[in-house]
Amino acid sequence: MSRWKELPAELHPDIHQLIVRLRTLKDHGELGTRQLAAKTGYSAKSWQRYLNGRSLPPREAVEAMARVGGADPHRLLVLHEIAAQRWAEGRAVAADAPADLSTTPAHTPTEQQPYRRHLRAAVIAGAVVTVLSASAALLLAVRLTEARAQLARERSDAVPTTLATVSESLVPVLYTCRLEQRDGRWYAGLSRTTDTLLSNTQMGLEVAEAQCLLGRAGTAPGEIDGVFGPKTRRAVELMQKQNGLIVNGVIDPPTWQALRRTDPK
Repeated sequence: MSRWKELPAELHPDIHQLIVRLRTLKDHGELGTRQLAAKTGYSAKSWQRYLNGRSLPPREAVEAMARVGGADPHRLLVLHEIAAQRWAEGRAVAADAPADLSTTPAHTPTEQQPYRRHLRAAVIAGAVVTVLSASAALLLAVRLTEARAQLARERSDAVPTTLATVSESLVPVLYTCRLEQRDGRWYAGLSRTTDTLLSNTQMGLEVAEAQCLLGRAGTAPGEIDGVFGPKTRRAVELMQKQNGLIVNGVIDPPTWQALRRTDPK
């Protein structure tokens, strides 16, 4: 597991969420930045910037990471779309922020004329940066709108009717369970969480981890696809009933504890 640097405090929570998800996929695949570069086509230095929050990865890099990490690309691209919008908003605010002139040192009369020329040049440069930033934000907004429309078309093609819960057929990715016991607890090699709340319509590695452990507990939910659908909910309810837990169909901390212990009831 990589020992990550703390992300910049000024990052918007939506950007922070995307980068943490990318870091999780990298750790799950046990890949170094050079290996990641070889598999995605983006340089190791680029991935260092992306994963440390110094620059936003492009859409294609995020899609490549999803492919390498075996994650659902649609969900990851939605996170990227939101993060890109926040990133553009943050840059626009930084460009429009007024300069702090309260600490400007006094100038002698001989220095005032060159200083005024420099100040005028700085103001013009700032105006140009503002215009360019606004144009970039507008272009990004157009691209985001096109991406939303494309994603909506793909989803409408995959699901002809609106569903109340996520169907397992929506995500073709299948995960492999690598069950092993550590410190008296069982893990399936997909997530080490013990307190993440999981319920209907959620997707991801945590759901796949729970599905593997449900199979070990004797209440297999079917395919290990990382989608919390009706079959997974029924498996959770049966497991909770067998272990004397509150039967709510939600994987909460007590349910995680029962799934990970050495000898389930």
